[in-house]
Amino acid sequence: MGMTITEKILSRHAGLEEVRPGMLINARVDIALGNDITAPIAIDAFRKAGGKEVFDTKKVVLVPDHFAPNKDIDSAEQCKLMRDFAHEQAITHYFEVGEAGIEHALLPEKGIVVPGDVVIGADSHTCTYGALGAFATGVGSTDLAAAMITGELWFKVPETIKFIYHGNARPWVSGKDLILYTIGRIGVHGALYRAMEFVGEIFRVLPMADRMTMANMAVEAGGKSGIFIPDEITEVYVRKRAERPYEFYTSDPDALYHSTIDIDVTKIEPQVAFPHLPSNTKGISEVGNVPIDQSFIGSCTNGWIEDLRVAAEILKGRHIAYGHRLIIIPATPAIYRQAMKEGLFDIFLDAGGVISLPTCGPCLGGYMGILAKGERSVSTTNRNFVGRMGHPESEVYLAGPAVAAATAVAGRLAGPEQL
Repeated sequence: MGMTITEKILSRHAGLEEVRPGMLINARVDIALGNDITAPIAIDAFRKAGGKEVFDTKKVVLVPDHFAPNKDIDSAEQCKLMRDFAHEQAITHYFEVGEAGIEHALLPEKGIVVPGDVVIGADSHTCTYGALGAFATGVGSTDLAAAMITGELWFKVPETIKFIYHGNARPWVSGKDLILYTIGRIGVHGALYRAMEFVGEIFRVLPMADRMTMANMAVEAGGKSGIFIPDEITEVYVRKRAERPYEFYTSDPDALYHSTIDIDVTKIEPQVAFPHLPSNTKGISEVGNVPIDQSFIGSCTNGWIEDLRVAAEILKGRHIAYGHRLIIIPATPAIYRQAMKEGLFDIFLDAGGVISLPTCGPCLGGYMGILAKGERSVSTTNRNFVGRMGHPESEVYLAGPAVAAATAVAGRLAGPEQL
């Protein structure tokens, strides 16, 4: 019997001819990632375990992105601890402010993660890298510490659910809409500890940025990982970036899946996830009249240049509603520069928006977009739990950049075709 792409990657990294769901394996790790919130805990565990040197200075990656540039004394101390450790260990891939961006956009952009990798990170959205055809998953900070010391980690091989997307997308429907619709269909526990494998004709044209968005949000359905079979689009993206050799894996025709779910893309319109779960989704035509105070476009989910172009297309020649706030954060310095070069910043500023340097800040309720009691935000982030972006009595509505931009203009939940 054949294996899925996930099983093949894990078997290769465990030195086994084959693996099956439920097996416990010890696998080699290609990249171990920490940020300014999770790495300090891992560093403490590293030292308590007697760690002296990281297993590979090129494979441990540290990115200050959640509270950097530092928003207060506590965050400054966190970043300093990580910075000092990076210098002590001569970490190759430590990114200081000016080079750092949102980690899950930065690593693919820099070619640090490549197809066929096993990637772990002390951040739940590490599953983003499955867009490249890698097995990538979030772990705890103590697991990160173990990987930093040994270069290995224990895994339970997950079952795989295959999602087959049929047909072509409607106007303004992006990867964000596809994954929100999918999560709405199966629920936040629908893929619990399973790999979500995304296939279908839509991916012959869906850009890498949209694939990143979909893989990123696999965890919002309880998934252990999200993964795509690498193809020509992957090759074009990776070839000019990859720091090291890579390998494309695919699933065998006779691979055994937990289940297969067919999705008709032609029936999907732009989606909105209402509070307080990513699964609480509605099509834009069903949302009703919901006034919104703030629109946020950015994060590891939708801070790509493709997302900013979509927002600019809608905002060009328009102004945001009176009393509304529009915050736009490119995910990396390179995306920031590209958006500026293309004149997108002029469009955003003319529309009444504000542009920030790359940071995760608003997504986790850290800074740069905190909500007050009773306020509502439409956000291109990946979570809308109670208090996620500020006051526990605020509300977050998840959407793609098209809906977020249109909402900023309307001052209420709206899609581009409703302006």
